[in-house]
Amino acid sequence: MSSSDDDVPLAGRKSNGVQANGKPHKSANTIPKSLDKAMDTANKPTKHAAPGISIRNGPVETMDLDQQPGVNGKRKGRAKMSNGASYKDASDDSEEDEPLSKRRRVSKTNTRDDLPSDSDDAPLVSKNARGKIVAAGKKPPNIRETSIGESEESDVPLQEKLAKEKAGIEQRAAKEAKAIRKEEAKAPAKKRSKKLDSDDDDEQPLVKKKAGKAQTNGASKATPKGARAAKAVKKEDSDDDKPLSKSSSAKKQKDTNGAQSKVKKEIKGKSMKKEETEQDQEAEDEEEEYRWWEDPTKGDGTTKWTTLEHAGVVFPPPYEPLPRNVKLLYDGKPVSLAPEAEEVATFFGSMLNSTHNVENPTFQKNFFADFQEILKKTGGAKDKDGSKVEVKEFTKCDFKPMFEFFDAQRAEKKALPAAEKKKLKAEKDAVEAPYMYCMWDGRKQKVGNFRVEPPGLFRGRGEHPKTGRVKKRVKPEQITINIGKEAQVPPAPKGHNWKEVKHDPEGTWLAMWQENINNAYKYVMLAANSDVKGQSDYKKFEKARELKKHIDRIREDYTLELKDEVMANRQRATAVYLIDKFALRAGNEKGDEEADTVGCCSLKFEHVTLKPPNTVIFDFLGKDSIRFYDEVEVDAQAFKNLKIFKKAPKADGDEIFDRLTTTSLNKHLSNYMPGLTAKVFRTYNASYTMSTLLRDMKSEGSIAEKIKDYNDANRKVAILCNHKRTVTAGHGAQMEKLGDRIKGLKYQKWRVKQMMLHLEPKLKKKDKRGADFYELDEDLDQEWIKEHQKYLVEEQRQKIEKKFGKDNEKRKAEGEKEMKHKELEERLAVAEELAQKFKKENKTGTIEAEGRGPSVEKLEQQLEKLDQRIQNMAFQAEDKENNKEVALGTSKINYIDPRLTVVFSKKFNVPIEKFFSKTLREKFDWAVKSVEEDWEF
Repeated sequence: MSSSDDDVPLAGRKSNGVQANGKPHKSANTIPKSLDKAMDTANKPTKHAAPGISIRNGPVETMDLDQQPGVNGKRKGRAKMSNGASYKDASDDSEEDEPLSKRRRVSKTNTRDDLPSDSDDAPLVSKNARGKIVAAGKKPPNIRETSIGESEESDVPLQEKLAKEKAGIEQRAAKEAKAIRKEEAKAPAKKRSKKLDSDDDDEQPLVKKKAGKAQTNGASKATPKGARAAKAVKKEDSDDDKPLSKSSSAKKQKDTNGAQSKVKKEIKGKSMKKEETEQDQEAEDEEEEYRWWEDPTKGDGTTKWTTLEHAGVVFPPPYEPLPRNVKLLYDGKPVSLAPEAEEVATFFGSMLNSTHNVENPTFQKNFFADFQEILKKTGGAKDKDGSKVEVKEFTKCDFKPMFEFFDAQRAEKKALPAAEKKKLKAEKDAVEAPYMYCMWDGRKQKVGNFRVEPPGLFRGRGEHPKTGRVKKRVKPEQITINIGKEAQVPPAPKGHNWKEVKHDPEGTWLAMWQENINNAYKYVMLAANSDVKGQSDYKKFEKARELKKHIDRIREDYTLELKDEVMANRQRATAVYLIDKFALRAGNEKGDEEADTVGCCSLKFEHVTLKPPNTVIFDFLGKDSIRFYDEVEVDAQAFKNLKIFKKAPKADGDEIFDRLTTTSLNKHLSNYMPGLTAKVFRTYNASYTMSTLLRDMKSEGSIAEKIKDYNDANRKVAILCNHKRTVTAGHGAQMEKLGDRIKGLKYQKWRVKQMMLHLEPKLKKKDKRGADFYELDEDLDQEWIKEHQKYLVEEQRQKIEKKFGKDNEKRKAEGEKEMKHKELEERLAVAEELAQKFKKENKTGTIEAEGRGPSVEKLEQQLEKLDQRIQNMAFQAEDKENNKEVALGTSKINYIDPRLTVVFSKKFNVPIEKFFSKTLREKFDWAVKSVEEDWEF
């Protein structure tokens, strides 16, 4: 660059070409040296904590920072902003790494609490331990000492301590990467040459195994302009079904797979304890277990199956018109609707309790527009005399009669006897049984979502612009079936035909259709615990393991390029820095009708606030329209770069990284490693951090203590990798309830001690533990004891009444005569006796020994058991308190390799059930069965 260019202001430098959106670049081609120097002089760094750790995380309502323009572009003018929650709707695409979870009940406040727990689709910073989105309006808490359970003895600030630990882990990663490449370099030159030249097709696996040794596709050491770009390789789609490497050395080959003879012994000698349905058990009994992760022949090409048989899909039941007395009220008067229009009205009417939807102006506007359209097509609304009624104003529509009807139906269904519920479920399961499984290459595999989505209202996620639109009923003529050529095609419903029947062995879907809201394709896939889904998870984590070999070079390169004079290179390096350090998503281009969501590459001027000397505040709508807020300290050079990228003439609406796209970023990353994309960094950082912590861990004590040790490590991963969240509004109440349970156990201990004194009055003087041992715990007082006694009596009554109800249901189901109310009264006498006993104890101060043949020795044993229960519950309380600011589930399920959890389980002898639910054990079955305690990420 010529010296004359140095004096040209950045705004006046030549801008070459246009952005992907067709607008011209507002940033110059190159950055003048004079500007770099001027900014260094003007922004001298002061002493601060090492960068790399989030200061604050989560959604906020207002900005209290320097004169930063309104947040999030399109939402700038709104007086009040939604807290940015996500609604897991049936119409939304689910990703392979999305966890299986239960829905949340609808909140009556303006919060979004129906996001699936630990969903990968939601920004990590905005979820609590139950998956709930905390209401906006509160500034997220600072990182606290309790976040990782460290002592407060050190004078070193926690943030600085964590940042140094993170830097140490990164240094360790760099050394390991160099050591791995050095070990691979020892392989015979002939084999290395064959490894590099034998395949330039991205359909081949990243690692080929021959003669028991792993060989990898290497990267060249050419370093053009500081970027150590590897030999160009064809970019691999991050979501494809192509195989990944299984390991990077002969040792890992042994650790991961083991010898075939050992496998056979394991299959015969070990049996996993599994909770299974009868159908699951039947499927397993039919054939010997297939350990696909040990089969080198699977996944080498693009063909996913050779034979495929299935029964098709299950359609939702047809619409049943409302009773004549249940009508939509318009302007206070009942109106009649055609069945098609009435069905749409019921979509809204049945969900009036979901206030965060039905009170959302966008939801109302979109629904009413579609409702009016269907009214026009079906002849409109009519009054009791048959005269046409113009439905023009939403505010005049009263859906309450509909809601009351559906609410009564729900209550009636809920009140059904257990036997009746069981019978209905059995009938439903019998109808759906043929659809639950398919035959995939001769193996019985469970199908996931074999039900076609019912019609309803699209809820979207966060502030989706199409929320409230009507999801139309899917017809057979819209559905394409994928099945084997030799298989019998499942018949379409009577009077209908399938859109198309395909025989595509490269597709992992069984059926598909296009929905009408976003014109997205919906697929019927195999269940999460199937071989195909398991292979997808396996490949995801293997790709992260592959990154372990290249991470040092990538970090060295982007650190050098942070100072590159070429604007495009500097923007790219800054983006990779933010993605690696702070787990930002890369982001994709959005259409005009799509939600205004962004990621790192698509950040706009108003989404980033700079706070000297090196604090950056991110505030934008992230994936799924959920607000992402994070306040971080960055490297001085990265801070300076962001300042340059925001320099005039850029203003609101302009992209910060205007010379970078997600596609170009991922293409650059694929030069280091085939298939490497921005999202792999999040998985790698979490898994490698957990692996590092596990190596140095020594977990002893009870199961509860070991679980706490695991959670402490998981929590540290979440913090070090910036997977944090805000504290749930109900956390305080939950902790108080847990505290009451511990106090209840202490009260039981005190009663047992008083019983010991009742049996042996002189024990208090003889006991070496002293007289204080028998005194009431300082946490307890008489007022609390009396309240607790009332609670115990009421609890006893409820148990008796519940047992009585179940016994009567059983008698009714078996055709026996039900018990009369007198029987219940006789049973409740036990609770009354307990109340009288407490009353007597409070009056006399004496607690008589209970049970058959009571003795001091037996009571001492009771004390030991109570002590253990208190200790375990105290660990749970401490763990819960420590976890309040960290999204542990997100890290554990989506980003930490599940094999590391299995390693902890086996190494420290803790049942895997303590970490993975039944659903997750099925999902990660490959991980549970494929590694031993000496396996390493």
